[in-house]
Amino acid sequence: MDERDSGAKDLLSPRSPDGRERVVVCALGRVAYGPTWELQARLQARLVAGKRGDAAPVPHVLLLVEHPPVITVGKSGDTGHILLDEAALQRRGIELFRVDRGGDVTYHGPGQLVAYPILDLGRFFTDIHRYLRELEQAVIGVCDDFGIAAGRVPGRTGVWIGPDAAGPERKVCAMGIRCSRWVTMHGLALNVETDLTPFDVIVPCGIADRGVTTLAREAARPITVGEASDRLIHHMGVRFDVDTDRLDGPEAWTFLSALLDADLDPTRFRPAPDEARLP
Repeated sequence: MDERDSGAKDLLSPRSPDGRERVVVCALGRVAYGPTWELQARLQARLVAGKRGDAAPVPHVLLLVEHPPVITVGKSGDTGHILLDEAALQRRGIELFRVDRGGDVTYHGPGQLVAYPILDLGRFFTDIHRYLRELEQAVIGVCDDFGIAAGRVPGRTGVWIGPDAAGPERKVCAMGIRCSRWVTMHGLALNVETDLTPFDVIVPCGIADRGVTTLAREAARPITVGEASDRLIHHMGVRFDVDTDRLDGPEAWTFLSALLDADLDPTRFRPAPDEARLP
């Protein structure tokens, strides 16, 4: 066993040395949507097995990624909110997935921080509405760190900016989740420095009368996905009162392989060259 393998196994304990719940943050960079969705499902199943007693308990996991251009439709989503057919989307380099999360239609692309918390809410609280509010509050904290006043809009999940001198409400972060035996998957998509042009081919989250925005646009300065990631990790730790251990790149893949008792091949998750381009 090399030093990296030993370190990965040390993080498999569900609690940190101080006794608090542990969340292992795996920053994977830009990865293809399909294999990452499959990875989430495997992680969710592993946490469920741990709580059932079918396997040893393991820590919570937070995946931080970017995706190549992709549109996803939730299980209750309206495909009429996609304004181009699938062939036209493909010509623009945008993939389409019908997925098992809640919510409607959304877009993922470069410059957007996508966070997938795989959390056993049974170790925190069994309340889906509270969980969504905690995610929103973490993102509101990120916005505040960059000098951006953000909040909620009654009846509309996610994080919004405005109304203000710049215009009516505009969404900076979309959310949609799935929960099985109180273990979550899917999560949130925070527009950091995203090209917003592809949002023109959908009705984001089925809301036709409001727009979308980015942290960089609202702050009127460059903000990177890496900067936003650091702040999101901090605020997730605060909201859920957990210890976070961050792993990047190869270390993250080593840990995930150990947790799943599988030899994950990172090359499976690489976007195809033509998927990396912006529409």
